Amino acid sequence: METEAISIGVIMQCTPLSSRWQPFQWQPIEIVGQVGPAGAPHCLRNDPADTRWLFTGIDVTLCSTEAEGYFLNISAPAPCWFVMWRIEEVDGAELAVPKVVTLSYNEAARLMDGGERVDTLPVSAEILERLTAFTHDYYHPEPKRKHKKPSFEGGEGVDKMARAEGVKNGS
Repeated sequence: METEAISIGVIMQCTPLSSRWQPFQWQPIEIVGQVGPAGAPHCLRNDPADTRWLFTGIDVTLCSTEAEGYFLNISAPAPCWFVMWRIEEVDGAELAVPKVVTLSYNEAARLMDGGERVDTLPVSAEILERLTAFTHDYYHPEPKRKHKKPSFEGGEGVDKMARAEGVKNGS
C-alpha cells in the first residue's frame, strides 16, 4: 500500500438562519494550505452575521487502496474535497469540527452510509493535478469479463439441460 500526505486547514462558517427549528447553519467554506501546526481552532471572525473558525493540522492521506475512489472524483464534472464534521464543545463553545477530510468518493460514500454529515468543497487545480498523478500511478481498473448468459436467456445451463433431456429420451 502506497501513501502520500497532504497537510491542510479547513475554515468552518456559522451563519444565522431565520428558522425556529434551527437557529444557525455550519458549513465548510474553504480548504487552505497548511498554515501552521495542529492546535486549537482559531477564530477568524466572530460577529452575529458570520462566525468563522480555522482548523489546522489536518493530514489528508492519499492511499493506493482508495485509487478507485480518487478516479471517480477526478472523473466527476466538479472534483471536490469531502469534509466530514461533527458539532463538539470546544472551550465552552459549540463548534463544527472537521473530523475526516478526503478526496475519495468511495470513502465519502462510506461515511455518509454510516450516517455522518459530509459536505463538499471544490478542489484547486494544484491538488487536482497531484490527485490525478497519484490516481494514474495506482488505479488499474479490473478488465471487463465476458459474462455467460443466465439459463433463462438460453445460456450454457439450458444447453446442458437440453443435452441431458436428449440422453434420457434416447435421442
